[in-house]
Amino acid sequence: MTTDAQPAARRLPVTDLSLVVLIGTSGSGKSTFARRHFLPTQVVSSDFCRGLVSDDENDQSASADAFDVLHYIVGKRLAAGRLTVVDATNVQPEARKQLIALAREHHVLPIAIVLDVPAEVCAERNRTRPDRQLPKHVIPRQQRELRRSLRGLEREGFRKVHLLRGVAAVEAAEIVPEKRYNDLCHLTGPFDVVGDIHGCRSELETLLTRLGYAVERDDEGRAVGAAHPEGRTAVFVGDLVDRGPDTPGVLRLVMGMVEAGHAICVPGNHENKLGRWMDGRKVTISHGLQESIDQLAAEPEEFRARVREFMRGLVSHYLLDGGALVVCHAGLPEKYHGRNSGRVRSHALYGDTTGETDEYGLPVRYPWAEEYRGKALVVYGHTPVPTASFVNNTICLDTGCVFGGSLTALRYPEREIVSVPAEQEWYAPVRPLRTDAPGAREGRPLDLGDVAGRRIVETAQHGRISIREENAAAALEVMSRFALDPRLLAYLPPTMAPSATSRREGYLEHPEEAFFAYRHDGVREVICEEKHMGSRAVVLVARDEEALEKRFGLAGPGAIWTRTGRAFLNDEELTGAVLDRVRAAAERSGLFDELGTGWLLLDAELMPWSLKAAELLRRQYAAVGAAAGAALPEVLAALDRAGGRGLDVAELTARQRQRAADAEAFTDAYRRYCWPTEGLSGIRLAPFQVLAAEGANLAVQPHDRHLAWIDRLVAADDPDAPILRSTARLVVDTTDEASVAAGIAWWEELTEAGGEGMVVKPLASLLRGGQNGSQSGGQNAGENAGHGGHGGPLVQPGVKVRGREYLRIIYGPDYTSYLDQLRQRFLGHKRSLALREYALGLEALDRLAAGEPLWRVHEAVFAVLALESEPVDPRL
Repeated sequence: MTTDAQPAARRLPVTDLSLVVLIGTSGSGKSTFARRHFLPTQVVSSDFCRGLVSDDENDQSASADAFDVLHYIVGKRLAAGRLTVVDATNVQPEARKQLIALAREHHVLPIAIVLDVPAEVCAERNRTRPDRQLPKHVIPRQQRELRRSLRGLEREGFRKVHLLRGVAAVEAAEIVPEKRYNDLCHLTGPFDVVGDIHGCRSELETLLTRLGYAVERDDEGRAVGAAHPEGRTAVFVGDLVDRGPDTPGVLRLVMGMVEAGHAICVPGNHENKLGRWMDGRKVTISHGLQESIDQLAAEPEEFRARVREFMRGLVSHYLLDGGALVVCHAGLPEKYHGRNSGRVRSHALYGDTTGETDEYGLPVRYPWAEEYRGKALVVYGHTPVPTASFVNNTICLDTGCVFGGSLTALRYPEREIVSVPAEQEWYAPVRPLRTDAPGAREGRPLDLGDVAGRRIVETAQHGRISIREENAAAALEVMSRFALDPRLLAYLPPTMAPSATSRREGYLEHPEEAFFAYRHDGVREVICEEKHMGSRAVVLVARDEEALEKRFGLAGPGAIWTRTGRAFLNDEELTGAVLDRVRAAAERSGLFDELGTGWLLLDAELMPWSLKAAELLRRQYAAVGAAAGAALPEVLAALDRAGGRGLDVAELTARQRQRAADAEAFTDAYRRYCWPTEGLSGIRLAPFQVLAAEGANLAVQPHDRHLAWIDRLVAADDPDAPILRSTARLVVDTTDEASVAAGIAWWEELTEAGGEGMVVKPLASLLRGGQNGSQSGGQNAGENAGHGGHGGPLVQPGVKVRGREYLRIIYGPDYTSYLDQLRQRFLGHKRSLALREYALGLEALDRLAAGEPLWRVHEAVFAVLALESEPVDPRL
């Protein structure tokens, strides 16, 4: 507690984000003090709140409601990150207790400023106020309560207590704003953020050298610092110590950089524990702490004292670059950024857990990053991952160097990931870091444990994706009862988001929104592909049965399945006939040889729609059309008779005629998707993407290359009875008005001729925000599209733009009559779902291409099916 009894001692430091509680008897000058030192908007007065609820600031009977209002306002200001001052007597512990609870709830520092003014002065001031006449006993009682409170304010939870005794001290006081320890927003970088090191000093030196730092050495050749010639600053996310071969060497290097102003460091949970041990506190010696203790024992006491001081000065997390970058050890939700509390420090050091443990006995971490939507990039470590990748503007840089993985850094603001491999496995992990590491589950059959319960799937393109237990249960029901043998299910297509809602008269969807959205994302070239009148189908076709058995453990010609993993055609003979035609076309076109593969995985549309949805057509669409055809003519006839008798039914008749026209258009629309088939006769298969071949994830290749392969397949089909169909397409430059106009005209031509519409995709396939999407379909287009997980957030892989008449099937015959209501549809969840499923699909193909065990492939495929259980409007 600081006591400012003399006028000269007048500087009161107040943290820029805190809750300042003024404490003093009535008449001590709290309101005057607040007006003098704080902005009017920063001060919340109990008198003002009393007036709000009763129109009389002196109405003590309204105090309970007034303080409810005061606490509500204080909570809202603290939640918004605003300095807040409470102007009330606050001499009673219960009054202060509620305010301290608010400060803790919002993770800000509570600061007390006590105005201890003599009772006679307070009484005299109250006597001169005509609006307030207090009973004589009030001020002495408040003085007694104040005196009893003085010694216990810090125990109550106030982090700072400023005591001003006497009128002169109050008048001489000066508020001095001070920044929070974690506020380094004035540092704008550029930065190089380094992941968990764990005593791997040699790898750290290698990484710093690769990043361009010049390592400084002492006379004994030890690294004692490093500086970057361009003035870059290194930022360490903690866990410098334990487990590895040279904890003192890492500390010597990092401390030297920090002391020289070339680096910033936040603590990890391992520094926290080592620091407590060095301070003589009782800790459990585990998780590599013994290695640090033994290594530090060989260092001089002067060095150990320097380490103790270094660790005591570490701050839980930092805000950098104007708040655009947050660095901590274990991750931090947005509500904790820049806040100060034990809860914030605990999360920054240890993260949050679900309370469960995994099969290795380790705590299951709560996937906060999947729910993160903050503007600041959060960079952290703590939980080892095979590779660093961005998830919702967060990235984990702990790539398990001490476990034989790699040491990773992020260049900021470039968002470039730089890694160096570990020189060896220095410490055996409890849980294998890589799926190919010793002890990893490989070569085993699929197991229920791979998919049951809540799951977190690590993807290269979208980070960790969480699967809820209830969604996994729904997917398990589908997979176990209806799906093909899961060994064959190497891929399930993602859902596709529609284009943004159109505001054009008479339209719900229009291509201009799709072109605008991609242009806004920096994608210059897009490809518009005709939407076929069928159902999505995945085709796995084998060159011979042995090729399939070698990779999938199941001999056969292949398979054709739906978006939910069910056999598309319930007739094995018909399925075999379709696969034979695809196989023959692949042989004649030379695709098997060109791609060096014994099997191909294709994404396609199988037509007609009635082939798969006959029951749906019969029960839903045909029933609606038949009912309208039976009822509306009778209605119109009755209205005509009524009109003939002179009744004014013109408006009603017009509406019903429009309904009849809409019903006829609805019937015409769904009938276009129905035609008879017999055997192969009438069946059409329109592949539009070659997803994978042996050792290759081809889905990341540019779309014009895919369509060129497909054109060759179609050309190689049996010319006398073809079943393969090509996909019409048009490339559009989103920055060129004439090209955009041509794309719109092409869509209008397709839809006016009865077509469903088109899908608009980035030509270069896999792209991330901020990348230039103008790659042509050349050799490196797919490779340059960001495959590997680096860069900004994923761009939507495709958006569908459906025609006016097709949307009648989806929204009902007369949907154009209530377009304004339909335009209120919410697309955010659907778009999020599309991106997550897309990333999981790519992950499955990556794992398939890398030759990983099928249980690993199936984990990602199953997650797509589970996400399909998330509630979303099926019409979108």
